[in-house]
Amino acid sequence: MSSSLFASVAARLRAAGCVFAEDEARLLLDAARTPDELSAMVERRAAGLPLEHVLGWAEFAGLRVAVEPGVFVPRRRTEFLVEQAAARARRGGADRPVVVDLCCGTGALGLALAASLDGCELHAADIEAAAVRCARRNVGASGRVYEGDLYEPLPATLKGRVDVLLANVPYVPTGEVGLLPAEARDHEPRVALDGGADGLEVLRRVAGEAPEWLAPGGLLLFETSERQVPEAVAVVSGGGLSAEVARPDEAYATVVIGTRPG
Repeated sequence: MSSSLFASVAARLRAAGCVFAEDEARLLLDAARTPDELSAMVERRAAGLPLEHVLGWAEFAGLRVAVEPGVFVPRRRTEFLVEQAAARARRGGADRPVVVDLCCGTGALGLALAASLDGCELHAADIEAAAVRCARRNVGASGRVYEGDLYEPLPATLKGRVDVLLANVPYVPTGEVGLLPAEARDHEPRVALDGGADGLEVLRRVAGEAPEWLAPGGLLLFETSERQVPEAVAVVSGGGLSAEVARPDEAYATVVIGTRPG
């Protein structure tokens, strides 16, 4: 990599408003196979396409996860949710826990949890066809990916058997979607962002049916915003699960954990 080429790419990205221009320049230079490909990638990024869509992958929990255009990009802060799920699943003691990843997007959460647990029975689902294709590419033989609305496509044999239910539900209120960064609102599916009038409509559906799918002692984990915590906890408790809130010491994230009594 010539220093002049690196400087040129970084300058182009910086002029386009990329905060981490130097880091992104290194990634693009490493990924491009030809000068023409590099030029095209830089221009796509400068035009506002998420870096992960330009590269075709995102790093999540130490894994390189394929990310296709039009698919929700897994957020690094969500690694905390996976860490919480893994710690509690290990304490649960199941030899091969049953894991369901709802609103799975790329399948990153379920895949990362499976890697952390050294294996599980993994099922994932999403309503978006593009996300399902991407998740199947990532999950491969490690699990099964279904297309459909929340629990609808899951096999009925999972009812009462799920040890860990990861639900990366959308939680941005409809009226605030337009305030999101352009990378999200213009290039990620709205269904992965818009949580309804108060941001909790999808969560209500997930939590309402969760007790039917969870095993005794099974866990539901999802992210929410700090201001939504009281209502989110009420939703979980109202569905018959005990609720607790976890926050990391450093990264900005808020995770709510619901446990089925058992």
